Amino acid sequence: MLLLSFAVVLLVAVLLSALAHRTILSTAALFLVAGFILGEDTTGLLHLHSDSPIVAQLAELALFAVLFTDGMRVGWADLRSAWRLPGRALGWGLPLTLLITALLAHYVAGLGWPEALLIGAILAPTDPVFAAALVGNDKVPARLRHLLNVESGVNDGLALPFVVLLLAVAAGSDDLHLGEIAGELAMGLLIGVLVPLLAIALERTRWLAASAAYAPLNGVAIGLLVLALGKVTHGNLFLAAFAAGITVATFGPRERAAFEHFGENVAELLKLAALLVFGALISVRFLGEISWTGWAFAVLAIFVARPVALWISFLRSGLGAREQAAAMWFGPKGFASVVYGLLVLESGIAAGDEVFHLVALTIVISILLHSSTDVVIAQAFDESRETPAWFGVLHRARRPLRPRRRDRDRSSADG
Repeated sequence: MLLLSFAVVLLVAVLLSALAHRTILSTAALFLVAGFILGEDTTGLLHLHSDSPIVAQLAELALFAVLFTDGMRVGWADLRSAWRLPGRALGWGLPLTLLITALLAHYVAGLGWPEALLIGAILAPTDPVFAAALVGNDKVPARLRHLLNVESGVNDGLALPFVVLLLAVAAGSDDLHLGEIAGELAMGLLIGVLVPLLAIALERTRWLAASAAYAPLNGVAIGLLVLALGKVTHGNLFLAAFAAGITVATFGPRERAAFEHFGENVAELLKLAALLVFGALISVRFLGEISWTGWAFAVLAIFVARPVALWISFLRSGLGAREQAAAMWFGPKGFASVVYGLLVLESGIAAGDEVFHLVALTIVISILLHSSTDVVIAQAFDESRETPAWFGVLHRARRPLRPRRRDRDRSSADG
């Protein structure tokens, strides 16, 4: 039933994609709402629970693909070319967003400090997919699009170690094994760097080369090998995926170009399927279990945490007020936050269910708000919409003609 539901919703999304591109209709919101309607507590067509194996497996695979493709968008050359504004957003904005969210979780939602910091790390990453009309619109200033793309491509991976560490802290001192956590992260990083380097080096030899038809599958093969080795060695899969993407982007521009569009489509399919499953976990009863302080936290996390953090980060940066406001608003809580929330649920920590409820509520509100306002904000940057062509013609027609300089000089001489 899950496959049938996904196929039907995907077809509907494809048929409505042109309309969604120019209106407030959102593909991500469509899958989320469809999951909500089909969920067990609504219509009962999808029998899914947070502990269902398909939920964790699909979320893990989708996040791996998302981090792998995210890494491919931010090779070292891309980061060096225009790092000033993304560096402010990541170096100052990310930790400030984490801390402000944690303060809100502690003082508004009433969570303990370990859980509050954990939820701050989970909700700090952003996702450009939920602001696609803004990021992919040529009318929007290039530096703003670059800022949002690089920031969202890097912050998932940067937040991951904090999520892993804070999850261990929240689990209690008896379960805190820093050496084991560091080993998993180091193994994931090692696999993510060495596997792509080896694959790229093999393709550069005289005897081996990928044909044009199979070139896009080179990235798939690298990603699957990294995933398999990560599982066998118990390395951190998500850090391995992110490191592998950056390594391919840095040392294999040809492989990156061949895989880019194909890989993004695969990651998008997995992400939409996971959003459908995530939506099926949400219900009226689920939302009713959240107290008013939880709702207040979710609203403040969206309207206060990132805007304040980026306002501080971009002080005296030279970024225009309109661009800064757009960057402050478009910090949608993305797919990485969904999976990190599911990791909390699987961990079995005492406050895991409460943390997941707050994370899920914030993500749902974020998807509905950000994915339905990206078109409106993007249109605000379209100067042709503000001053149509006919306005310029009419303005010139009404303006009195001024004599040419030669005519003025002649009339002065005559005078």
